[in-house]
Amino acid sequence: MPRAEHAPAGAAPAKEAVVAPTLIQWVEYAALRVIATVLRPFGWRAASAVGAFIGGLGYWPFAIRARRVERAIRACFPEFDEARLKEVARASYRGLGRVTIESIVLSRQPREGVLAAFIEPVGFDLLERALAPGKGAVLVAGHLGNWELSAAYMSARGVPVDAIAMHMANPLSDGFFKRTRERFGMQVVFDDEAVRRIPRAFREGRAVGFLSDQGAKGLASTFVPFFGRPARTPRGAAVFALRGDLPIVFVAAIRQPDLRYQVHFEAVPLVRTGDKEHDVDATVLAYTQVLERYVRRFPEQYFWQHRRWRRQPDDTPLELREP
Repeated sequence: MPRAEHAPAGAAPAKEAVVAPTLIQWVEYAALRVIATVLRPFGWRAASAVGAFIGGLGYWPFAIRARRVERAIRACFPEFDEARLKEVARASYRGLGRVTIESIVLSRQPREGVLAAFIEPVGFDLLERALAPGKGAVLVAGHLGNWELSAAYMSARGVPVDAIAMHMANPLSDGFFKRTRERFGMQVVFDDEAVRRIPRAFREGRAVGFLSDQGAKGLASTFVPFFGRPARTPRGAAVFALRGDLPIVFVAAIRQPDLRYQVHFEAVPLVRTGDKEHDVDATVLAYTQVLERYVRRFPEQYFWQHRRWRRQPDDTPLELREP
């Protein structure tokens, strides 16, 4: 659910030439469809177990970014001994595999199947109150738990949700996941059309979701501390919330011991001092602090594989640079 402010308001998105999928992209797409077809009859729990096994291979024996992941965890949790550090790293890889396969299989289940994968949420009334005035609401989430299924859950419960997404490199897979996400009424807003479509979504009283912990190049971002290190963080959620006087609700779908999920909703206060730039940065910091608090509670469920502290300011002290 990421991204915002790329272009001036009202600017038409640039038209891109349509490029035919490559052979490799067709193979990737075919594999995706095979996974969805083969695993669906076995249920989402079996699919989750398969995903955990596949994801675990990334940590060992393939060691894909494993040392980088361990450095990041060690920097954030210096109190962890070596055994605990490796336990969290291994669980993070297994969790990433679960997210991937569950999102393919569970999001294609009927509404009842999606809801059955969740226990009673925490703070759902906050979301209902936020949407009650009919002006819309800003949702912020991080790469924690299963961020894909949190939107599927809300849509299955009848919440009007728009999820902001970046285009995937493979247009066939891009279309597959877009169709999957939209089955229950969710609307996918790609980042290159966000400036035009987001205000319309708010006027329609919809909730718009932003991923708040991946400061990609080219996005309007600010640097705020995440575990004490400056991290480039998208400003879009704060900008839209302050501009439209809209409530911000943090959302996280946390995996439970029985593999079901519990969605947590938490209100994030807007900062209003009259200084626009300060207020945006302070609001970005507010929802980043909420995410950090949840990561401290559930470190095994965070996506440590992405480079959260990439592209730091040039004057960042050596001890606070990317681990």
